[in-house]
Amino acid sequence: MSLFDLTGRVAIVTGGNGGIGLGMAQGLQNAGARIAIVARNAEKAAAALAQLGEGAIFIQADVTEKAACLAMVAEVTKTFGGLDILVNNAGTTVRKLPQDLTEEDWHKVMDVNLTSAFLAAQAAYPAFMARGGGKIINIGSVMSLFAAPYAAPYAASKGGIMNLSKALATSWARDNIQVNCVLPGWIETEMTAGAKAQVPGLNEMVLARTPAARWGQPPDLAGVAVFLASAASDFVNGAAIPVDGGYCSRG
Repeated sequence: MSLFDLTGRVAIVTGGNGGIGLGMAQGLQNAGARIAIVARNAEKAAAALAQLGEGAIFIQADVTEKAACLAMVAEVTKTFGGLDILVNNAGTTVRKLPQDLTEEDWHKVMDVNLTSAFLAAQAAYPAFMARGGGKIINIGSVMSLFAAPYAAPYAASKGGIMNLSKALATSWARDNIQVNCVLPGWIETEMTAGAKAQVPGLNEMVLARTPAARWGQPPDLAGVAVFLASAASDFVNGAAIPVDGGYCSRG
C-alpha cells in the first residue's frame, strides 16, 4: 500500500470546490496529501473546505489568467513548502447548436477547459523541478473521444486536453513529471444536472449505454486520482483513462 501513500505531498486541484474536483481532492487528502482547492466561487469553496477539514486551503483565482496561475503556485509553495501534484479540473460548457454559438461562447469554454490547464501546468513546472518531479492529472471527458450536437466547444476542448496531456508527457518525462488524462463518463454534478434539464432523453440514454446502469458519483474519481498522483503510476505517462462505468466500451 505504500505505493499509494501521499503523505507529505502537496496538491492543487483547480475547480476543487465541488463535483469531480472535490471528489478527487477528498481522495488525495485521504491518501495523505495536503490540498489547495482553487476556484472563483468563495462561498462554494467554504462548503468544500468544511468537508475537507484540516490541512486544506482555498485560493480564489481565475486560472484562465497566467498571472493568477503563477500567484496560485507561489501561494501554495509558500504555505506548504512545495508542490507535487496538479489536478487541472476547472471546467465549463455552453449548450447550444454550433450555428447558435457566439465567438464569446467558444472562447469561454476553450479558455476555462483547455487554456487554463496549459497555464497552470506551465506555472507548476518550476515548482515540480524544485521537488525533483511531479504529477499532472488533466480532466478530459468521454467527449474527448465522442461528441454531441449541443457541445462543440466542450468536445473540442476535451479532445484538446487529452492531446495536451500527451504533449506535456513527452516533453517533461525526462524531468520525472508524469502527465495523464482522466476521461470521466456521466457523473452526477452541478454541471450535468444542467445537462439533464436541458437535453431531452439524456438520463435514459446514459443509463441505457452505461453497462454499470447508473450515473457516476464524484467519489468514483478518487481512486484514479490517488493512483495517478502516487508512486504507483511512475511509469504511466501520457495515458487517457476512462472512468465511465463502461460507457466507452459499448458499441
